Amino acid sequence: MFRSRKRMESRSLDAMDKGMPRLILIIALIAVGTVARFLPYPPNFSPIGAIALFAGATLGARFRAALIPLAAMLISDLWLGMHTLMPVVYGCFLVNVWLGSRLQSRLKPLPVLGVSVAGSVIFFALTNAACWYVGYPHTWAGFMSCFTLAVPFFQYTLAGDLFFSTVLFGSLAVAQWRFPALSAIQRDVAVK
Repeated sequence: MFRSRKRMESRSLDAMDKGMPRLILIIALIAVGTVARFLPYPPNFSPIGAIALFAGATLGARFRAALIPLAAMLISDLWLGMHTLMPVVYGCFLVNVWLGSRLQSRLKPLPVLGVSVAGSVIFFALTNAACWYVGYPHTWAGFMSCFTLAVPFFQYTLAGDLFFSTVLFGSLAVAQWRFPALSAIQRDVAVK
């Protein structure tokens, strides 16, 4: 019994050692996402979509991964202002977390590019469909007007998602290349 207790304590310490870098990553991503929303970017050029993809791809547990973009959005929305489309916007970031979770074992440039583009397109389609439903006539002309006026915002969403995904996933790739032990931690996360 004494040996098994020691093993259990050892395992829990190992889990804490592995969990601490993840906790630091979670807090850092929430802080970066929150602060970045206050920086002077073009409209919709934001790191939140890429952070959601990255969290889904690297953190394993979907709850932890989902917490990151939702917390960053909610904290910053408390200052920037609430709006009627918040549930749709937040839902789109949860879709990005799910898309990122599909990448866990394939953190290569082409799959990351694919989910970044997919996340941008889904965000554009869902948020503008909701915007049309709330603020435009429910006609074909109203629908086309809403989506046509949203095209400039889509280019910024796509550019932001691609840029910040490149920064986040590229930094991880460089860090894993420089410190191979990080690759083992990533494999542990993908298995859970």
